[in-house]
Amino acid sequence: MDSIRESVGATPQPAPLEMPAQNLKVAPQVQFRWQSLATLFARLVTFPGALALTGYAGYQMYLIISVSDVTRLQWLLLVLYLLTFGWIALAATSSIAGLFFGHPKAGAAKGAQPRGKTALLMPVYNEDPAATCAALLAMAESLIARQQQHWFEIFIISDSTDPDVWVKETAAVDLLRERLQGRMAVWYRRRYLNTARKAGNVQDFVTRWGARYDYMIVLDADSLIAADTLTFMVGEMDADPGCGILQTLPRLYAGKTLFARLQQFAGTLYGPVVAHGMTAWQGDDGNYWGHNAIIRVSAFASAAGLPVMPGPRPFGGPILSHDFVEAALIRRAGWTVRMMPAQTGSWEESPPTLLDSAVRDRRWAQGNIQHLGVIPTRGMRWPNRMHMLIGVMSYIASPLWLAMMTVGLLISAQIATQGFEYFTDDFQLFPHWPVFDSQRMIMLFGFTMSVLLLPKFLGYLAGLFRRDVRSAMGPIRLTLSAALELFFSILFAPIFMMIHSRQVWEIIRGKDSGWSTQQRDTHGTDWGLLFRHHWFHTLVGISVLAGLVLLQNPLLYWMLPIITGLVLSIPLSALSGSKSFARMLAWLGLLRTPEEVSAAPEIHDRDRHREEFQNVVDLVDIQLLLTDSEKASRHFNLAGERPIKRRGDPDMDAAGARLKLSDAMDVSEVLAWMNRREKMALLNDTALFGLLAKLAQQRTVKGG
Repeated sequence: MDSIRESVGATPQPAPLEMPAQNLKVAPQVQFRWQSLATLFARLVTFPGALALTGYAGYQMYLIISVSDVTRLQWLLLVLYLLTFGWIALAATSSIAGLFFGHPKAGAAKGAQPRGKTALLMPVYNEDPAATCAALLAMAESLIARQQQHWFEIFIISDSTDPDVWVKETAAVDLLRERLQGRMAVWYRRRYLNTARKAGNVQDFVTRWGARYDYMIVLDADSLIAADTLTFMVGEMDADPGCGILQTLPRLYAGKTLFARLQQFAGTLYGPVVAHGMTAWQGDDGNYWGHNAIIRVSAFASAAGLPVMPGPRPFGGPILSHDFVEAALIRRAGWTVRMMPAQTGSWEESPPTLLDSAVRDRRWAQGNIQHLGVIPTRGMRWPNRMHMLIGVMSYIASPLWLAMMTVGLLISAQIATQGFEYFTDDFQLFPHWPVFDSQRMIMLFGFTMSVLLLPKFLGYLAGLFRRDVRSAMGPIRLTLSAALELFFSILFAPIFMMIHSRQVWEIIRGKDSGWSTQQRDTHGTDWGLLFRHHWFHTLVGISVLAGLVLLQNPLLYWMLPIITGLVLSIPLSALSGSKSFARMLAWLGLLRTPEEVSAAPEIHDRDRHREEFQNVVDLVDIQLLLTDSEKASRHFNLAGERPIKRRGDPDMDAAGARLKLSDAMDVSEVLAWMNRREKMALLNDTALFGLLAKLAQQRTVKGG
């Protein structure tokens, strides 16, 4: 196997940049420029406005419970209501601010030629290689068609640990390099050790090749960006030397299940409302979502090195949700972090089912809650602290909502079942029990719902006037689609409340989320899996329903949507992954997005290329590499060098693979013996693979 490596390298020549870990206890000496008047006005609308709404709602709740002596449970209900209402009030006032102040202008001249060299950086972790490489090929060919390819290079940085995925990954990358040979550079590196997950993967790239590039456009495995948007992003960075990160607003696309189509419709209609609101009040103190953004590499290297947080989990250890922190650190160093929500041509995919979304949320929840330990960082701008608090609240809101519901049920049960002592030592005309002003409560409920639904209502109104939305569906289908999305949002909400509440409890107890591969497609309904995940939610719903019916409590009618969602959680979760129901809705013209009516060329090209890549990678496995020396050579050309082991610290996976190879009688036997790590060592070592090939040849000779 000595000739198994080709002369063409998988990576470019080293161009290292130092990326020191930042000291969160020492603030850099930086002078920040004044924000624009629009940003200042937006902040006045958003934050004092949310406080005013919360104060009004809290006062009304106090009037509701203070018609008699206020009990401890009622005080607790008031506190929980204030916390949950403040969360929805902030979303409402932010969306209002976005209407007036959330439309920043581009700084680059239209049609300006890029000047900076940019890496299209694709981190992957056991992803579908056909999909990722197809998207990269679509972007590259679109750039080539516009003669902009000279400013870009593709760089795939892999952390894949599944040997079955990895051999397909290298085959797909090899095909991508072949298709773009002589037109655009394609580089590939797989890390042997997956230190610090995605953040460590990107940091390794920067410290080894960062000086080669002015900018990096960070992609996710499901990302797709139009060529015009890529050149726009580079132009904006060229025009603003003080900008560290420019974030686009990715739209969801390519959804095939009910859940994915609901998510992408909501993202199309309501996403811009949220994004313009956030853009309005954050100004230059923006955020970064980890993908579909362009980053100035020198700023990232000098300011965004992540420290290891002290103490036990959930706050200690490597920073998991690194993107928020990287944005805050880059801003802390004086660079601006901006968002351009009106720029189209940026896409990503949605999780296909409710459970897949919950798995992703578990990782995000742990990362966001960990930010509570990052918020005290010295020198951090207060809007960046607010971004982190909002991220924390997006998960803490669920246990708060659950606690508020539980207190409300306890109060109702107390009213219905408690025996009251009318004749006590202290004279009183009436018994001491919880009393509410029911008429005022109905009014407050209506006010709360209005504030909660305001961003959706603004998105719906804007959709009636948006040309791209009108091209996808008329006002009737838009209205029906919005009603359908709202209906399922109401039913899914209590299920997510229970899931997130459990996740927060696990995180507080120190349970790690792990690092699972994100599912981007579903392959049927596993009813056993659904039962294991949702039996408790169903039991809670049935118990609450039975209790309220037995007590003949009118609270039943108020809680019916929540109870329905919990009781039907198993079939609802199954329906969320239904492709047939999604196809029926698409046939009716419901939940349709602009990309489905007039898809960008990059989307068409990505789908077409995916079939081509899929046909190639489906045939590739370890057995094929044994019989096709050319494919084996191409794999090992991309595999890279293993790290040199120190004396006394042997590679135990490679050693285990070698011992099993010496004991095995044939290839199938040794592959059955090897675990995943040993197979990865085998596929990363030409000498070990040579032993496997020798074993296969011996078996062939004996069989002959």
